[in-house]
Amino acid sequence: MADREGNQDAKEYHIDKPQQNEVFGLRGCNSLDWGIKNRLSNIFDPKTGRTVMLAVDHGYFMGPTTGLERIDINIVPLLPYADTLMCTRGILRSVIPPTFNKGVVLRASGGPSILKELSDENIAMDIEDAIRLNSAAVAVQVFIGGEFETRSVHNFTRLVDAGLRYGVPVLAVTAVGKDMARDAKYMRLATRICAELGATYVKTYYVEKEFETVTASCPVPIVMAGGKKLPELDALTMAYNAIQQGACGVDMGRNIFQSDAPEAMLQAVRKVVHEDMKPKQALELFETLKNQKK
Repeated sequence: MADREGNQDAKEYHIDKPQQNEVFGLRGCNSLDWGIKNRLSNIFDPKTGRTVMLAVDHGYFMGPTTGLERIDINIVPLLPYADTLMCTRGILRSVIPPTFNKGVVLRASGGPSILKELSDENIAMDIEDAIRLNSAAVAVQVFIGGEFETRSVHNFTRLVDAGLRYGVPVLAVTAVGKDMARDAKYMRLATRICAELGATYVKTYYVEKEFETVTASCPVPIVMAGGKKLPELDALTMAYNAIQQGACGVDMGRNIFQSDAPEAMLQAVRKVVHEDMKPKQALELFETLKNQKK
C-alpha cells in the first residue's frame, strides 16, 4: 500500500505554465485517435515527418520476383536502414526477425495473380491478425477506374472501419493498371477519393508534370511508390522531386532490392528523403558506399 504521507510535500504544480498539448504534425492526422497517431510515429520519423518504406510485398501476386527469391538473404540485412517494412503476414511470420522493432505495414488485400485481372481483389486478412502481429498499418489496393473498382473501394472502406475501431492506420495504395493513364489528373482523382473515404495516408506514383497538384489536393500524407527498376540516378531524382513537391516519403522496392548495391541505395534514398540531399550528391554517396562494401 502506498505511503499516505508520501504526497504531502508535492508542490511543483507549475501553476504559471499552461499544460502543453503537443500538436501531431503529420498532415491531416492531428484529430486521429492516440493509438493511430502512435502507430504512425513508427512509420513517419517524428523529426522530419517523412518515411522511407521498404516494399517487399510483391510476392503476394508476382511470386518470387527478382531480388525477392530469398527474403532472409536479400532483405533482412536491409532492415536497419528502413523506417518501415511493407510486407505480407506470411513473410513477416516466417522470415522477419521478431527483434525488428520499426513499423511494419501489412498487405491486407489480395486474390488474383499476375495471370488474372489484378483488380479482382478481396480483403485477405483480418484486422485482428494485424493487431496480433503488432503492425503499424494495413495496406489495401484501390483500383480507381479498374474493372472491379467498386469492390476494391468497398474492401478499403471496410478496412477503414476496422482500423478506426481498433486504432490501426490504413494505407490506400492507388493501383495503376494497363488501361489507366499515369498523369496528374488521374492521380488527383484516385488519391482524393481515397482520402475522402478515410485513408490515413495514400501511396501513389510520381508523375513528372503537376505532381505538386496531387499532393496539394490530397488532405492526408502521400508516399511515393517506387515503381519499376530505374537507373540509380533516375530513382534518386524521382524521390527528390517527389519530396520537394509535397510527398511525405517514398515506398521503394525494386529500386532498392534490384540495385546492384541495395544497402548503399537504401542509405542514399534516406539522405534524399530525410535530409533533402540533391540527387547527384546522393549518387556519389551510393557509389562510395558501394565501393566500401566491395
